[in-house]
Amino acid sequence: METIYINRDNLADWQLTANACVMALGFFDGLHFGHREVIKTALRIAKEKGVQLAVMSFFPHPKSVLSNGEKQIDYLIPLSVKEKILRGLGVDTFYIVEFTKEFAALSPEQYVKDYLVNLGVIHAVAGFDFTYGSRGIGNLERLKNDSGENIDVTKVEKVACRGEKISSTSIRERLAAGNVEELPDFLGCCYEVEGMWDGQTFKLNPYYTLPAPGKYAVTFNIGNLSMLTEVIVEEKSLKPVSELPLYMFGRLSIVWHQRISEDSHSSRPILKVGGLTL
Repeated sequence: METIYINRDNLADWQLTANACVMALGFFDGLHFGHREVIKTALRIAKEKGVQLAVMSFFPHPKSVLSNGEKQIDYLIPLSVKEKILRGLGVDTFYIVEFTKEFAALSPEQYVKDYLVNLGVIHAVAGFDFTYGSRGIGNLERLKNDSGENIDVTKVEKVACRGEKISSTSIRERLAAGNVEELPDFLGCCYEVEGMWDGQTFKLNPYYTLPAPGKYAVTFNIGNLSMLTEVIVEEKSLKPVSELPLYMFGRLSIVWHQRISEDSHSSRPILKVGGLTL
């Protein structure tokens, strides 16, 4: 998979080298079940048409830019992890568009011309609520017309869990409430973050979000080694409940399983992960 960072200065160059493609559109933070349905749909269409599959995302988050940085965005995964997942989903080209106020001010027609038609898009796929152009007035109902009839469009309807739309916002809400045990129903797996453990403190890598303060059952992973244990989250930091062995040192990941009740350790459900019991 090729990752291409696009801004106004290099856009024309990438337009010259672009190949025909089906493109999935969205911010794709977390790459949850809803996002994967969009990409899976785009992949199926790309195979039918015999062209490449592209994904276009944006960075930084539009809400952060449009609020002049006043609105803090709790990202779910960094771009490097997004790249890894997209590669595994069969994506050929990953476009990351620099989101600026100038980009946000583009008319819907100009956005479609510059960033879709001129990048070889013959078919666009997005979720039902995807918008584009100045003030978000562009939508999938008008995209084909905005492209001069050059782009076909497929709208992916809402993907829900127990009647609730699966979205990055719903995942952030569960993290903010500490309900990490519900996230596999939205993500397809437990939420996982990466960082550095120096034996005293854990430094979270950028563009991840810790759950709400509390005690959690987690798995620490470093290389091929794993350890099921408990941690306490305090505001923006965390610490293990018990001392970690020396091999758990350096760059590692933390998989979040469930929040542990404050009532009593013995009253909470037994957690089984990979044959281990906590």
